[in-house]
Amino acid sequence: MARPLAVNRHDRIRERIEITGSATVGELASELGVSRETIRRDLKLLADRRELDVVHGGATRRLGVEPSLAQRQADNTAGKAAIARAAAALVEDDMVVLLDSGTTALLVAEALTSKSRLTVITNGLANALLLARVPSFRVIVLGGEIDAADEGSVGIDTMDMLRNYRVDIAFVAAGGLAADGQPTDFSRLWAEQRQRMIAVAKRAYFMVDSSKFERQTPVRITGVDNATGIIVDIAPSRQLSQAVSDRGFDMLVA
Repeated sequence: MARPLAVNRHDRIRERIEITGSATVGELASELGVSRETIRRDLKLLADRRELDVVHGGATRRLGVEPSLAQRQADNTAGKAAIARAAAALVEDDMVVLLDSGTTALLVAEALTSKSRLTVITNGLANALLLARVPSFRVIVLGGEIDAADEGSVGIDTMDMLRNYRVDIAFVAAGGLAADGQPTDFSRLWAEQRQRMIAVAKRAYFMVDSSKFERQTPVRITGVDNATGIIVDIAPSRQLSQAVSDRGFDMLVA
């Protein structure tokens, strides 16, 4: 069993990698006040647990695996809150809103509580629980298998329900925004579901905070030409902004 000191060290390593995406052995050894050999052993243990990837000289966040909802809640909270406020400003009373699951979507749900008479369709469990308490709201939960990492429903049953509803505006998550301006995701299933969310809405916006700019998630979200735009917390680089513009997306900087 790992000693408490080691457990605390592992927690700090995981937090550092999750926030920054990568760290060198030297950086971690200096920050934690231990030897490089100790850090190398820690990284190997965490990699064996599939909690990070070891690379030459250090470690990186695991590619192709989405962090849990709890892990993501601490990631760029201020930026996500700004995106949520901008998203809510696009919503008018009496609209039908489709809201994806995820940390930014939950902040959108909180921002929507100031509206009246909304119908909100969501696959996010936390979104539904929060919005069901607003007296003038009607809340519809999309059924299906629950993804524990996202605390939202996903799959064939969820996608099948989408075709039954008329949607005024949709707010859709993405795992990353590639350098060519393409929204991407961690799995084909989530990518397909988000493509269908876009397809059923009159207007659809991706919500992408700056921690996802040029993040290399493995699956492209297809059908994004039907999306209206992307809401970001800060303006990305000139190259990424141009790539997004070339795809015909509006970019709303929160």
